[in-house]
Amino acid sequence: MPTRGRVKLVLCRYPRPVDPNDLFWELAAELHTHDSRVVEGTIMGGRCLRVGKEFLALVDFKGSGLVVKLPKARVAELIEQGKGQSFAPAGRVFKEWLCVPKVDRRQWRALLREGIEFVG
Repeated sequence: MPTRGRVKLVLCRYPRPVDPNDLFWELAAELHTHDSRVVEGTIMGGRCLRVGKEFLALVDFKGSGLVVKLPKARVAELIEQGKGQSFAPAGRVFKEWLCVPKVDRRQWRALLREGIEFVG
């Protein structure tokens, strides 16, 4: 009768994919604790973040990831650097809005903070 060998199992740990909505609302809660003007609102029939009455950001609008309002020149700069894309719902480009489809906690947090400074 053949002898059974032992198999050593090696578990590879890969980071779990982060859900864009979960990350967005986690960052929203964090930002709200530091600035009570950051509140939930609605835009285009969906949830968004506002700073007071001004729109700040939304998430995963038709797969676009983070969509954040920034100065027009900053949006152009980030697009040129390959760090984001134009936001163009229904084909119309919103020049002060940047899409960041790649889920990246540090980048999203930094851009949301820039957005707060801009719209606040």
